Amino acid sequence: MLLTEADSRAITARLLGYVKADDAVVFLQSEDYSHLRFAANTFLTSGKRERTTARVTVWIDKRRGSSSTTDLSDAALKQAVEDAQTFARLAPVDVEYLPSLPQQTYRAGQGWVDATARVDLPARARQISEAIAQSEKAKIIGAGFHEVGLLAQATATAHGNFHYERGTIVGLSMTARTPDGSGSGYFARNHLDVARLDTGRIAREAIRRAVDSRGARMLPAGAYPVILEAQAVADLLDSGGMSFDARNADEGRSVFSLSAGATRVGTKLFDPRINIVSDPFRPELSKFTASDEGVPAQTTYLVRNGVLETLRYTRFWAQQKNRQPSGPLGLILEPSIPGVSVEEMIKTAKRALLVSRFFYIRTVDPRSASVTGLTRDGVWYVENGEIKYPVRNFRFNQSIVLMLGPGNIDAIGIPERVASSEGGTDPLLVPALRLNAFNFTSQSDAI
Repeated sequence: MLLTEADSRAITARLLGYVKADDAVVFLQSEDYSHLRFAANTFLTSGKRERTTARVTVWIDKRRGSSSTTDLSDAALKQAVEDAQTFARLAPVDVEYLPSLPQQTYRAGQGWVDATARVDLPARARQISEAIAQSEKAKIIGAGFHEVGLLAQATATAHGNFHYERGTIVGLSMTARTPDGSGSGYFARNHLDVARLDTGRIAREAIRRAVDSRGARMLPAGAYPVILEAQAVADLLDSGGMSFDARNADEGRSVFSLSAGATRVGTKLFDPRINIVSDPFRPELSKFTASDEGVPAQTTYLVRNGVLETLRYTRFWAQQKNRQPSGPLGLILEPSIPGVSVEEMIKTAKRALLVSRFFYIRTVDPRSASVTGLTRDGVWYVENGEIKYPVRNFRFNQSIVLMLGPGNIDAIGIPERVASSEGGTDPLLVPALRLNAFNFTSQSDAI
């Protein structure tokens, strides 16, 4: 059972009442999570987890200590505070300490949907049964994970701030394989509203990719024109390879750094049709409206018409640079022109590799926003507007900034809600992209 706002106010007030330190922040989170897993076209496990965690952070003479507990009894909460205060007395001075926030003004969040909170096991089982039936009909081996998460969290400070919010999410990821192991497909989506999650589409797309990727041919590594589906774009943008962190840029550790502490803010680094926006209020995202530091959400253009417009600031770094701190990130890559479908990108392509997703992405050099990784679950060679044949996988090395740079984007799709396929549920709004060049460095034997 999730904690209500009234429950959260009472518990955070109890925690703060035990504090004898100079300053304190308490964080309370309750979760109701359930899943259904299937593999080899068979149901495997169904589980449910309910958990509540209270965490207290205190400062004594600017020395910081933290403690947490899952026991909400008076004795346990009091012990957590005492532990945090003991740790603070033993800790070095926190040179980045800032007083906890006074009361802030927050816009109401829109991330809770009652229908999602009411998803039951029979309804979930029916949807997965249909996915399994589709797999069996296509002679494909399907596996996947359906999950529903309900989350409520509250933050309170010794200086009078309190914020409570709750949210829902439901998602399905599915991998499909041919019986001989020669073809593989993957598709995943999630949403805050169960009515907006098309599980039938997810199953169809995963199965289609598995069927269409059989008999893949080997192509030499090199720079190719590509069509990146939205999933592949989300995988790259969520990889951490291109950070908009202001401190990294100011300290010379970012692709947005210049010499002597200067940054590239105000420089046209991206295609002029590209806008990158942080907007947690966008209905298709509807993310939490406060950052981990309690800063209220705001809509911010990071890139506008290809120009790097601003960077993101923590409370400490904002104070150092006399800037406003940034709220939570709701990342959106959107074109300033109408987008086109992937099908249209294929029809108008002379030559390209169609990439469904990336995997095992790691940062190579943050100063050039370069990442490496592998293609996975479907690559196809496109020529003269037609998909000719599937292609074996590649390893790639690519700068994300150069990928989105002037002269490299040939076509932009329609933004859709996608989460990273590397275990993430945090959504982005991103389009498919057709690029003039993407750097594949070697071949891969993986399917």
